[in-house]
Parts: sequence; C-alpha cells; structure tokens
Amino acid sequence: MGTESVPRREVVTGRPHTPGGGRALPPPVPAPTPAPAHPDGDTAVRALMRRQLRAALTATALLAVPLGLLPVLLRALPLAGTGARVPPALWLLLGVAPYPALLGIGAWYVRRAERNETGTPAPAERP
Repeated sequence: MGTESVPRREVVTGRPHTPGGGRALPPPVPAPTPAPAHPDGDTAVRALMRRQLRAALTATALLAVPLGLLPVLLRALPLAGTGARVPPALWLLLGVAPYPALLGIGAWYVRRAERNETGTPAPAERP
C-alpha cells in the first residue's frame, strides 16, 4: 500500500513547448462548426413548439374556464345570500368534482405532448 506511485505534478507557466525544447507548438485550430444537416430543421422545431403551445393553451382553457366560472355559478344560486345552511351537494361540487377533470385533462395533455414529440424527428435523426 505504501509503494503506490504518484504521478509527478507539472507546473504550467506558459505556452507548451516541444519535448526537445524547440519551438512552441502551433495554437490549436478550432473545429469547424457543422452546417445544419437539414435546412428545414428550424421549421420542424418551430412547428413542434407551436403544437405544444396549442396543446398547453387548450388544456389551460379547459381547466380555467370551468373552475373560474364555478364561484360565479355558486354566487348565482339562491342560497348564496340567505345565510342558510349549504347543502352537501355543493360541497361535493366544490371539493370533489374538479379533481376528475384535472386528472382527465392532465392525462389528455400528456398523451398529446408525447404524440407531438414522437411525430417530430430529433435533430440527430434528420437526414
């Protein structure tokens, strides 16, 4: 365990030199940037983003409109201003009914997003 060899540390103070002490090595040449493999690559990505945005806005509208109008509906009911006891059906409407809608719309959105992504080839797969 005590005979392990430790690599010698090397101090770097300037440009690298050749092993024989001659001229310095030429500076590295940066790799050329590859041209886009497919001229319609940006178009495909933009189309995918538009489809994803459309699905997100549709899901948001399907969730926001009914849930946003629920307080308006409950305020319009005749029990709102009387101070009478609220029937349990209203509590079920408020506390339980939105969750199946949330789950259903969420599942629809995930399926739609996966379908959108599988229909568009990845940048590395394009010809």
